Amino acid sequence: MTSSGPVRHELLTWQDVDQLVDVLVPQIKSVAPFEAMILVTRGGIIPGGLLAEALDIRDVLTAAVHFQQEPHEARLLAMPNFLQFPSESLLTERRILIVDDVWGSGRTSTAVRGRVEAAGGLAATCVFHFNPYRSLFTRAEPDFYGAVTDAYIVYPWELDRGVQGIRVAGPKEN
Repeated sequence: MTSSGPVRHELLTWQDVDQLVDVLVPQIKSVAPFEAMILVTRGGIIPGGLLAEALDIRDVLTAAVHFQQEPHEARLLAMPNFLQFPSESLLTERRILIVDDVWGSGRTSTAVRGRVEAAGGLAATCVFHFNPYRSLFTRAEPDFYGAVTDAYIVYPWELDRGVQGIRVAGPKEN
């Protein structure tokens, strides 16, 4: 989990996002139907909405998770702070698909999975992009992912906010 040199950035288009959904839907449908979905805020809201529509999942819940910024060595020990989470009654004995945009360190997805399983739910994780090079876990990865990457991904819905010093081309001036 080490990289040398600058971080590569990849800017996605809406067409790229559609292709990721097209890759994920058959994977997810091949396992079993999910009764509900948890969208991890904020990154999982748009991917989860697209997948909920494509999979016809109507019970869509949210989880807001925050980790204190810790030195690299302490990241695995940092406890998640659940700012918002569905009640156990919505999770018990249900198949729950947990959706986020990217599995970077993996802390958020694994924390949400752990809490769903502790409530008696059957959890599976799903992300658009899996970055195994940043993951803090050697034996955990998302159950479903659209692509593997080593890049910092910039989704089309993030472009208006500015992108860490990346110059995003706007309309050409005449």
